[in-house]
Amino acid sequence: MGRYSGAACKICRRENEKLFLKGERCTSGKCSLDRRRYGPGIHGRRRRKDSDYRVRLREKQKVRFYYGLSERQFKNSFIDAERMRGVTGSNLLQVLELRLDNVVYRAGFAVSRAQARQLVSHRHFQVDGSAVNIPSYRLSLSQVVSVREKSRASKDCPVFGAIETMGTRGKFRPRWLEVNDGQLTALVKDWPKREDIVDIPINEQLIVELYSK
Repeated sequence: MGRYSGAACKICRRENEKLFLKGERCTSGKCSLDRRRYGPGIHGRRRRKDSDYRVRLREKQKVRFYYGLSERQFKNSFIDAERMRGVTGSNLLQVLELRLDNVVYRAGFAVSRAQARQLVSHRHFQVDGSAVNIPSYRLSLSQVVSVREKSRASKDCPVFGAIETMGTRGKFRPRWLEVNDGQLTALVKDWPKREDIVDIPINEQLIVELYSK
């Protein structure tokens, strides 16, 4: 199953959670979830009793859409988290947070993860001085993400617009990232912690239980 390419607002309405998939639109009065607090489709208003499996599946789908991964990418991330020492659920979130596209978004260099993926794919960023165009590239401690010189020289670079709207969006910059807006750099100064993810409520244990069955 490939990456979802349909209407992003339908995902938030289906999960009944604001996943910030549309950048500034999610914090404005145009947000579909704020205007229609029910699921999409003709059966969206129908109440149903969720089974245990559906609760776990929806939690997995919510987190997958939140980070913008395909089914295969998410499963591979879970496998990597299982192989790491420590709690699998927390490891999974750490693996997802350290993706290059997510770091670009967290640093405020993009208004959404979708835009961050596009900017990375178009080689606007480099890691430790080397250009990287793989959104799933996993960063390590002390690595530095920066905007390429060629991109900085362009006044039309979307990074500048994203930084300008940082305050109005009220986006959360995690403690494990040290961002320099003047130099357009982001340093991974610590490992992401579970308590640093406050954008949306996530119950990672439900995802572990789903894959354990």
